[in-house]
Amino acid sequence: MITFGGLVAAAAVMFGVVAVGSILPVLPTGAAVSATAVLAAHYSPLAVPAVIAVGGLGAYLGDAVTFAICRAGGEALTRRLRLLRTDWKLAETVRERLQRRPVPALLVSRLVPGGRIPVLLAAAIVGLSWRTFIVSNIAAALLWSATYSAIGLLSRNVFPQPWQGVVCAIVVVLAAGQVASWVQKRRQKAKDAGAEVTP
Repeated sequence: MITFGGLVAAAAVMFGVVAVGSILPVLPTGAAVSATAVLAAHYSPLAVPAVIAVGGLGAYLGDAVTFAICRAGGEALTRRLRLLRTDWKLAETVRERLQRRPVPALLVSRLVPGGRIPVLLAAAIVGLSWRTFIVSNIAAALLWSATYSAIGLLSRNVFPQPWQGVVCAIVVVLAAGQVASWVQKRRQKAKDAGAEVTP
């Protein structure tokens, strides 16, 4: 049986994992949201929106810190971390997408493995305003949190016990991330091979 205190503790841990994982991308942020959503649904369906809000807040704060670091470091940070090649055409394309449709651009960058930091870095380099980032990232962070909560809720409907749903949600999110990363690497490898063949 999930208690209110247990749910609050799980939400606090999730917030920490998501906030820190949004700055240092080594923690499974999506899995944390999915697992907490499963626990919340077993406690009460009314608790799920709170999990979405707390997950979104953690993602938003982590993104804001990352964006601030990228703006402070700029081109020097780009060269040092080698996260984004100095391809100004690519950076300009990212800037245009962020300015025309910032919410989808920021949301997709969160959903694609390894996509968030290069997009935030490109946005910082080409001068995306703080105002645009602050307003747009609210919706992007909440939509991201809702997406991973939905993944958790789907697993909850399959398994009767909370721990089974939690394990399933974590496995599904991590496996999906690995598959997406593998596909992305294969596409990049094929693109690089095509570029070498072209005279």
